[in-house]
Amino acid sequence: MTNKDVSMQRPRRGPGFRYARAVALLCLATLAAPAWSLDCAAPTRALPDPGLCQSRLLADAPAGTDGIEALFDLAKSRAEAGGFDQAERALDCADALAQRAAEPKLRYEAVRRRGILEFRRERIVQALDRFECAVALAQRAGDRAGTARDLSNVGAAQRRLGDFRGALRSLTASLAIQRERGDVSAAVLNNIADVYRELSDETQAMRFYRDALAALRERGDALEAAHVLETMAEVALDQGDARQASAWLQEALAEYRSAGNRVYELRAHDGLTRAALASGDVAQAQRWSASALALADTWKLPLPAALQLQLARTARLSGRVDEAAARLREALAAAPDTDPMRVPLLEELAAAQENAGDAVAANATLRDAHTRALALARAQHDRQLDWLRARFDAAEQQRTIAALETEADLQRARFHQRTLLLWLLAALAAAAALGVWLALKQRRHRERLREQARQVRHEQELERYRREADALAEDRSLLQALLDSRDEPLCLLDAEGQVLALNRAGRQWLGAAEDTVSAGQPIAAALDEAGWAALASALEHMQDSAGHSLRIASQRGAGLAARLTPWSGGNGLVLLSPQADADPARNAAAVAPVAEVAVAASAAPADDAEAPVREGFRRALVELMLGAIEAWERGTGTSRLELAEKSRIWRVNIDDGRLRARALERYLAVSRLPRNPRWRDVLRSAYFVLGKCEGLSSEARAELQARVDTVLAYTRRDALV
Repeated sequence: MTNKDVSMQRPRRGPGFRYARAVALLCLATLAAPAWSLDCAAPTRALPDPGLCQSRLLADAPAGTDGIEALFDLAKSRAEAGGFDQAERALDCADALAQRAAEPKLRYEAVRRRGILEFRRERIVQALDRFECAVALAQRAGDRAGTARDLSNVGAAQRRLGDFRGALRSLTASLAIQRERGDVSAAVLNNIADVYRELSDETQAMRFYRDALAALRERGDALEAAHVLETMAEVALDQGDARQASAWLQEALAEYRSAGNRVYELRAHDGLTRAALASGDVAQAQRWSASALALADTWKLPLPAALQLQLARTARLSGRVDEAAARLREALAAAPDTDPMRVPLLEELAAAQENAGDAVAANATLRDAHTRALALARAQHDRQLDWLRARFDAAEQQRTIAALETEADLQRARFHQRTLLLWLLAALAAAAALGVWLALKQRRHRERLREQARQVRHEQELERYRREADALAEDRSLLQALLDSRDEPLCLLDAEGQVLALNRAGRQWLGAAEDTVSAGQPIAAALDEAGWAALASALEHMQDSAGHSLRIASQRGAGLAARLTPWSGGNGLVLLSPQADADPARNAAAVAPVAEVAVAASAAPADDAEAPVREGFRRALVELMLGAIEAWERGTGTSRLELAEKSRIWRVNIDDGRLRARALERYLAVSRLPRNPRWRDVLRSAYFVLGKCEGLSSEARAELQARVDTVLAYTRRDALV
């Protein structure tokens, strides 16, 4: 029993089925897919003993499989022959064996085949439960092909229940999986065509039927192709094209005869008889009826109710009213009470009774048909909405047709009004929500624009700070070339002993190689340990001294008489030059041109008139240093020692077992400020804070920048640079 058992074979549908479907569609609510547990495959009843049922049903089952596959095949063959109870017993036995084997794949197959059996027995609700359980099991096992097949079965069951939207959703999902795998089955195409047919979209239905037919013929499955031709003939008959329907039915009949399937031959005779009657050819209908009766008599086949209906209709139209009535009564006696074909059989019997002149019996039969049609409609509705248990009020069945139509029209009008009002309210709510959303979005957009503008301004400020910091650096290549052109030894140091400028004569005087001591390196590399200690001590006192003489020793041990003098350019820089032993005047004359070369144009010492300016400059320098330290502590949460260490501008010393930045601390009070302050280092410190403290507020940044501008204004005045 494969997927085609569900998708290709459908019960014959008469007027009673169409009436039931119309009533069900008015009551159908959107059905939510159940959340299946992993135990949905558990049996709903006690299963037989595996050993006993296997020995009873399959005495010679093949070894190695415990007979499970053979039991599946037996259930399929019994179901195709109409032995549904025998097929169910075979599936019970197979299910018991699958549970004993604890094989998930076999349990899944048992669930799927039970769903197909329930579907063939017209237990659509139970079949849908099984199919949805099979989908859950296939998805759990990662079986994409099985998931697609079971989704197709779910769609077929939903279609039979009248949930066409759910059926189309399930079938479309199945088709998408199959197309993804590159293996589209004709079954899902046929099921989709059936849904479109139920939705009265015959054009789309025929397109999918033709696709299914082409796929089956390409695969060589002639029997299933004949089923599709049968369905296409039904659509053609519904459209009034009896000629095309007859051609397709004859083609299907030829396939059934070739396959030797007599049951399907009878069904094709049913369609051919109906097509002949639809075209008004009663004689042809009689020939097809006779052929059907001969086939059933030869092979001892029961006549289906749908075929009995066509035979009776042919007999009535041929004038054999009594024969038609007898055949209809025989068919009604054999048909179950729940068979939808009872309604068209009763309607045809009423027509035969009317032709016979028995109007009272005809009216009674029509009332019976009407009652059964309503019962079918209620049963269909209960299958669709079983958990809601919605029933029509018994009093509604006793009202007159006019009252029912009037009340129905009034209810529909009220429903449409309420629906329109609800839609209007929903639209207004959606519009309000959209307005709020747009306002919030616009507000966020403005905030993003302001943030981007602020970021751009911040980046521009950082770039300006970097340019201004770079502008304070000397053009070392030009200065070095100028210094090397001098014959006098020249060495310009900062307060920490770093070499800022050193000419060739100075390097020769120190006895240091070019790669040992150069600009940016400590002078200690050219001196021995004692010489560096003496020089460092002298440098510490130079900020408050006019000069200092000392003797130092180079790394090679040569003694050097040296003199330290403040650089006339200020900023706390010091000139290191040879000390003339006998002629101080000549030594001063030698130092003067060196200073002239280093600064290029020295400024004259300030007179007493410039003292207020100098004092204001010193106060501004201290305020800038204090502001930079305060901004650093606010922006980073660290102390001045981290500023000195990370900026590498100020030296950090160990004093009495704790770290101190003594040079930096001298710039925190005017009274302690050196005589020759290193104002460039103070500016560099401020620029470092502005460049590194990104979390600094705009007010603090503006205040610190104002102090920087104040110091720069002093340095540009009176040749302080």
